[in-house]
Parts: sequence; C-alpha cells; structure tokens
Amino acid sequence: MGSALRKSKAVRQAPGGGPERRRPAEGAQKLQEGQREVTAETSQPVGFVQEKQVGDHEKTLKAHKEGKPQKLLEMNGHTLVPHSYNYDLIVIGGGSGGLAAAKEAAKYEKKVMVLDFVTPTPLGNSWGLGGTCVNVGCIPKKLMHQAALLGQALQDSRKFGWQFTEEVKHNWMTMAESVQNYIGSLNWGYRVALREKNVTYENAYGEFVGPHTIKATNKRGVEKLYTAERFLIATGERPRYLGIPGDKEYCISSDDLFSLPYCPGKTLVVGASYVALECAGFLAGLGLDVTVMVRSILLRGFDQDIANKIGEYMEEHGINFIRQFVPIKVEQIEKGTPGRLRVIAKSTKGNQIIEGEYNTVLLAIGRDACTRKIGLDKVGVKINEKTGKIPVNDEEQTNVPYIYAVGDILQDKLELTPLAIQAGRLLVQRLYAGATSKCDYANVPTTVFTPLEYGACGYSEEAAVEKFGEKNIEVYHSHFWPLEWTVPSRDNNKCYAKIICNIQDNERVIGFHVLGPNAGEVTQGFAAAMKCGLTKEQLDSTIGIHPVCAEIFTTLSVTKRSGENTLQAGC
Repeated sequence: MGSALRKSKAVRQAPGGGPERRRPAEGAQKLQEGQREVTAETSQPVGFVQEKQVGDHEKTLKAHKEGKPQKLLEMNGHTLVPHSYNYDLIVIGGGSGGLAAAKEAAKYEKKVMVLDFVTPTPLGNSWGLGGTCVNVGCIPKKLMHQAALLGQALQDSRKFGWQFTEEVKHNWMTMAESVQNYIGSLNWGYRVALREKNVTYENAYGEFVGPHTIKATNKRGVEKLYTAERFLIATGERPRYLGIPGDKEYCISSDDLFSLPYCPGKTLVVGASYVALECAGFLAGLGLDVTVMVRSILLRGFDQDIANKIGEYMEEHGINFIRQFVPIKVEQIEKGTPGRLRVIAKSTKGNQIIEGEYNTVLLAIGRDACTRKIGLDKVGVKINEKTGKIPVNDEEQTNVPYIYAVGDILQDKLELTPLAIQAGRLLVQRLYAGATSKCDYANVPTTVFTPLEYGACGYSEEAAVEKFGEKNIEVYHSHFWPLEWTVPSRDNNKCYAKIICNIQDNERVIGFHVLGPNAGEVTQGFAAAMKCGLTKEQLDSTIGIHPVCAEIFTTLSVTKRSGENTLQAGC
C-alpha cells in the first residue's frame, strides 16, 4: 500500500534533480487555448448559465450591464427556463379584461394570479377591484346619466297627467352614496368570484424585473417576487392632465367625480371626448350650470355629422360651449366643498385671453396607457413611445412570446370594456383549450351616453368615404320623433338615423348610426345583423315594430346624395 501510494504521488524530475513546477502563465495559456477551441470565443472567461453558453467575458459583461443576459442567451439559440414557475398565468390588472381572462384560465385548472393596484389620484382617491369601467367609468356614468333622464321624465310626466305640487330637487349625496354602494357590492363580488375559482388575488403593483419574473409591491411597500410561464398585461388607462399651473392641485378627473362627497356646483368641463360630453350632459341634467371648453372638434374619431348634432342639442338644452380655447392656469380663489376657482384660458387661434370662475373644473382631455412604469423595458416588450400603447399581433401577443396584452392599452384598437372581455376570454381559450377563434375588432358597437344618446357600429361617414370613395357609398338617413316625446311636445326632429352602404358590395351596411333615446339597446341588435352581412335590401324587407324608434331603420329611403328633406311631421 505504501509503495503504491508513494508511486501515485511521484512527480516529474527537473534536470537539476528537483521536482518540475509548471509556470502559472503556461497553464493559464493552455486553458485559454482549450476554451477557445471548444467555445469559439475570443476573450476569457466564458460564461455559462444552466449549462448553456452565454458568451465570452466581454459579451457577458456587456449583457449584465445592460440587464439583458436573457437576450444574449436567445441570440445563442437558448432560452433560460426556470425548473418550475409559481403560476401558469399572472394577470397584471384587475379590470374587466384581466378578470375575464383570469377566471377563464381557472376553468382549465390553471394556476392563476391577479395583481391589481390603483395608484391614488392627485386628490387621493382610489377604488376597489374591477377596473375603470366598474369603479370610475361605464357603471357610475350610466347610473348618473339615468339620474338625469329621470329628471327629464319628471318634467314630461305632468303632461301625462301626473300631479305633484312640491318643488322637485336633486340631492347629490344621496345619488353618489347609492352609486358607490352598488359599486362596492360589485367589488366584493369580483373578489368572491376569484376566490371561488381558486385564483390568487393580491392588491399589489406589478412590475417586471426579469424574464418570466415580476415584482409585486403592496401598499405597505412589501415586495414579493413571482414567476409565471405566461403573463397578461391588462393595466388600462388613467386620465391625462394638462400640465399647467394648478391642474393637479385644484382640478378633478372622472377618477374623482363619481365619488365626489359634495355637489360640484358650477362646473367647467375641459375636453371634447365622449367622457367630457357624457359628464357635462348628466351634470346639466341634474340642474347644474355647466360649461364645456373645447380645443377643436367634438368626439374625434366618431362620425362628425352626429357629433355636431350632439353639440347642438346640448347647447339648446342650456350647456355653454367655449370653442377653440384651452386653459393655461387654474387658481384657487376660495377653499370649500365646493370652493371657487379661477380659470385662465388662451385662444388656439390667437393671443386672446379669457377668465372665468367655477366651483369645479373637470378635466376630460384624454387618457394615457398605464405601461411606462411596469418594467416592460426589463423584458423587452415594445411600446409606442408616443402613446405608450402596446402593439400586438392578431392573437394579442406582444413581441415577447410569453407576454400578452388586452384592453385599452392595445395600439390601434377600440377602447371598450366588452371588447377587452371578449379578447381576454378568447386568448385563454386558445392558450389552454385548443381553440382557434380570434377576437374580431371589426363592426364593434358602442354607445355614447350624452343627453341624446348616440349608438354606432362600423364606419363613420368620413372613414367610409376615405376607405371606399364617395361614389362607392350610399348614405340613407332620416330624422325622427320618439312617440314618448310627442305628448310633452319636446325635441321634434332632433333624433336621427343613418346607415352607410357599400354600393359595390350589394349595398351591404358598413356603418350604422342612431341618435336618440335608448340608442345602445337599438344598436346592439343591428350590430348582430351587421356581423351577418346585413344589406339595405334585407333592412327594407324587415317588418318594423310600431311604434318604436328602431322602426325608422326599416323605412329609410332618402339618400344624402339626393339632398331631399328628412324632417318628420309625426311618428
């Protein structure tokens, strides 16, 4: 044993009789030559991750400094994959689209997490689970619109024989509290639904920190890391501010209005979006003094023929419009609930300056996508740098294969709640159920809940002319007078119906527009018909229901091209 051991420890003898020692430089040189031969890299050392070659020293160091080692791996044909993920799907955003996708994924027994966090408004308001539509959008807006319609119905009721002598007043706090109580019930319902479907919900802000990895930060600042095989971004949008002195200090947005703990009083609404006109409409309907300040046109992106009719109707019903002016400063004159504010505005056509005093200034100048502060740059997701919107393919997939997006944050897509819900559900069905159906973003119906409601589906007249050419479209239109309005004798020939037909395609209906009561209810049914390829001939052969507003679409005969009169003498 000893002899064998001694033999195993034998060393080479140097010429002088002592042991031969290899010089360190010589060994390193041979090691480097061996690495170059095996890895084909020029600088040493060579980096490896999970037995996958990343690159030489210079490439690895550069990737580390740029925070993009994953990209370097992918360039070398490798993907860094954790041995296991915490979740199959993590949804960032607890709005309509995100919740629909999460619940759908749970049906297929996938492990799902929803991260939802509402950054408070400049005035400190926030809300519960459910997103914009439920908390500060469609739901409270429609309910307050209904409150205004009831005020009009009370006026009409006297002509129908209802007698009441007491003065009718509106109580803002009663309405706001009732609306918020209903919204609270929806918030709770969403949480219960997630729990019942075994979807993990965290009230935390989600931010990507690396491939397949997200950091969740709750309101106490506690951070947790989670991994997932796939991610769905459904973060929605928030109101934009003017960037002028006093805007965030003294103005409110739609994120504040619906839970406002006092009546807003005399109100200036800044903007010409559907949010601006809807809010101005119901505030005026509740009896408030309302002014709308408009920079350029009303309802950009909608049919301008209809948009102008909406503006005219609102002006006729006591809403003031200041056109081609923008605020440049908001000052507080007096604190209070409401207080008093001075608004200084400048003409968009010259140097004219005007001032006005209001109790409340509501900004509704547009919304910005919530995409710039969620770490998309850390994982390489591309966004439109100007708008923050995310480009996706026809399967809602971003440029990063395991990250998807739905809802208002998508580039060149309509910003509508039902569309986000449909897109989210269909996406999950493709991912986990082998389905192939894709969300159809064409012929999507919508309604603007201005005092005179506007329902639309398909092309606006301007867009149809641009797409098909004026000679290739036929526009059929008519005014109409709802029977319910005849007895109180109000608003004759203010309601309007219009369809746009493609002459080259058997007069297929490519645009549907209605201005009148219950416009959303009317539009929904015709939208289904348009999905089926509705033509003018089919409309004409449909028997109308008498006497209802939608009946007008079965008898349209006057074309815009003819220039004939469209005013109606009766129902």
